[in-house]
Amino acid sequence: MCANVFGVLKSLFGKPFDGGKRMDHGGSQQQQQQQQHPMEQQYHQQQPYHPQHPAMMRLYEVQKEVASLGPQVCHFSGLQNDRDYKRLERDLTRLLLEVDQVDTEGKPELQGARKRAAQEVEGLLRYLEENASHPSRQAIEELSNEARQLVDERVVAPQRDGGVAEINDELVDALQEIILRLTQVKTEGRVPLRKARYRALTRLCAVQDVIEGRTQQQTLSLPLSGDTHEAVHRINQVMVKVSVARSQLVALLMGLSGRDSCAHLSRILTEMQVELDALDVSGNAAIRNYRKQVVEEINGLLKHLDLEGEGDDTRRYDLAQNNSIREIEAVRAHVSHLREGVLRHCVMGDLSFRPKAELQSLLTHLDAVDTAKNPCIREARRRAVVEVQAIITFLDLREALARRQPGPHEHPSHRSVWLVLGSLSDLQAQVLGFDGKRADKSYMMLEELLTKQLLALDAVDPQGDEMTKMARKQAVKFAQNILNYLDMKTDEWEY
Repeated sequence: MCANVFGVLKSLFGKPFDGGKRMDHGGSQQQQQQQQHPMEQQYHQQQPYHPQHPAMMRLYEVQKEVASLGPQVCHFSGLQNDRDYKRLERDLTRLLLEVDQVDTEGKPELQGARKRAAQEVEGLLRYLEENASHPSRQAIEELSNEARQLVDERVVAPQRDGGVAEINDELVDALQEIILRLTQVKTEGRVPLRKARYRALTRLCAVQDVIEGRTQQQTLSLPLSGDTHEAVHRINQVMVKVSVARSQLVALLMGLSGRDSCAHLSRILTEMQVELDALDVSGNAAIRNYRKQVVEEINGLLKHLDLEGEGDDTRRYDLAQNNSIREIEAVRAHVSHLREGVLRHCVMGDLSFRPKAELQSLLTHLDAVDTAKNPCIREARRRAVVEVQAIITFLDLREALARRQPGPHEHPSHRSVWLVLGSLSDLQAQVLGFDGKRADKSYMMLEELLTKQLLALDAVDPQGDEMTKMARKQAVKFAQNILNYLDMKTDEWEY
């Protein structure tokens, strides 16, 4: 009997928790959709049985609870002070105590099973704590708080105090800068961190969209005068309500509203639409257009009120499954193939291989990729564009160096700039072929050599020659672009 009990428990607790890695990574999309938490997999795959031993029965009950808590832990994307975190921590601690209290009667098989059960629960607790206190999770929260404070000071607080919100291009640019910093936060492929970053980005992008919509509305000659038509007065009243709803929506998205909810604001906006639909504006095209514009603005606010469950769908925050990202990655693979060919021909001194037309077509392809206003997809596309442009500029400089025929009266300073450009061309070939990390000696060597070329350009004295001034300026920009490209290749950015 003991051997049978041991075999059953081994099937239950034979694999200790792996920190969610089997869940975070997968081969194909179909495999990812079929992935489950390890405990849940074991629960569904086990054969039905009827345990007889009391310890076995208790461990089986614990296992069922772990199977239900595992997916919740693996997808929790909050912080340690969140209510759900405290609930999960409390439930897992309780299970750990219950496992510890199981009486094994000194039997090695049951002791081993109890130990494995404890390891499963401890693994979930550890994974929960690691993600909630991870430096990247703290960085996401700090950036969210920075955006929250900015929006509160410039938009929400003035409206709350009866004033006018300070909405301008400066505010939009500040939000864009925070969004860009959010896209740079590393998630290490962890599901909870990817979800947290995605949630923060979607809300911040929604706020930016609402504010940008408001800056456009400020340029319109609305509302119309109430003397024009009796319906205009009603539309003007709705416009005032829409302005208030806009501020409420921004407060909701940024977590600055303690009373309102998305459902409540959605009902208010829907009631406005009903009120506008009931107006008789027949026979007056200007008023019909006015009403249509207000309705469109209401619809623009309503589309941002479905963020309550945003991020629960893996396809949203796991951009590896995004069609636009797949399209960008396909272009990058093609670019990599062309880059290898260019470098291979350059090593042989063959300048006939010039796939510029093909590279230009790839830039056109990237320009047509739909980013859906997702900052991570925009950044992925920008990086792919930089990779293409780096090869094009390399080919252009190589061709210019090959065609160069300096005359006997060429200015010495101008000749010095061209000598530096020749060295930069050789260094750019090394940068294009570099595939290491910032800690590598080759990276530090390339960075040092490029910096020396910048210093060499800085030492060139144009002596009043305008052509040399222009050439030196372009060479400095070219060297800085190579440094930026090297930095981009090694910053370990992820979706």
